[in-house]
Amino acid sequence: MSRIPTLPTIGLVLFAVGADAQNAADAFYDAQAMATARSKLQEGHGNQVNSLIIAERLEYSTNDTGDAVVWEGQGWLGTDRNKFWVKTEGEYVDGEEIDEAELQLLYSRAVSAFWDVQAGIRHDFEPTPRRSHLVIGTQGLAPYWFEVDAALFLSDEGKVTARIETEYELSLTQRLILQPRLEINLAASADEEAGIGKGLFDTVAELRLRYEFRREFAPYIGVSWGGDFGDTADMVQRQDGKARGFSIVAGFRLWY
Repeated sequence: MSRIPTLPTIGLVLFAVGADAQNAADAFYDAQAMATARSKLQEGHGNQVNSLIIAERLEYSTNDTGDAVVWEGQGWLGTDRNKFWVKTEGEYVDGEEIDEAELQLLYSRAVSAFWDVQAGIRHDFEPTPRRSHLVIGTQGLAPYWFEVDAALFLSDEGKVTARIETEYELSLTQRLILQPRLEINLAASADEEAGIGKGLFDTVAELRLRYEFRREFAPYIGVSWGGDFGDTADMVQRQDGKARGFSIVAGFRLWY
């Protein structure tokens, strides 16, 4: 009586045939040619070197305490797995002086399809005291399409702070986008020289409506609210007495 092959046996045979078929060209081409071909194949499936430069916010802001030009942008160069990042943000107040300015230089490594781990340095050019920081953080896409950028900073004075930013894009039409954004800043200990208290010291909540004439160019309008908390609010009150609040913003979002 002939024996009928079982499903596991058939599976093993097909697996073996498939494995041989994947490398069938090795029998006809030399090792150097095959190595070059495989390298090109990998390059076409995620190993290309690409780049992106994006100005998330380039805007004019006005409220009861004064006017300001605000910028926030980032760019990267690398592959799907490894990238070098540059991030910058700041504020130019009343057409007179730069009130805040920082620059980050980071290396990132993809740890999943939606998340990168980042590490590098940050330098604060303004306000004084000018500080340098070590940075470790993560950036990616959370469930329900929330974009998240979170980082820990260790300053050259040994102070530890954290920043968490999240935003969401709601497409009202193909070109009209509503974008809420939330930023939270925390400190592990007080830093009176920098005017920062322990715990939650700063929060920004914003809402922008942009119109994408092209994906690369989108003017927007919106509102922004910023507040200081705890000991930080007391320090700000003692220094200049200017409490933050609501601002009207208008600007452009650009990328290349």
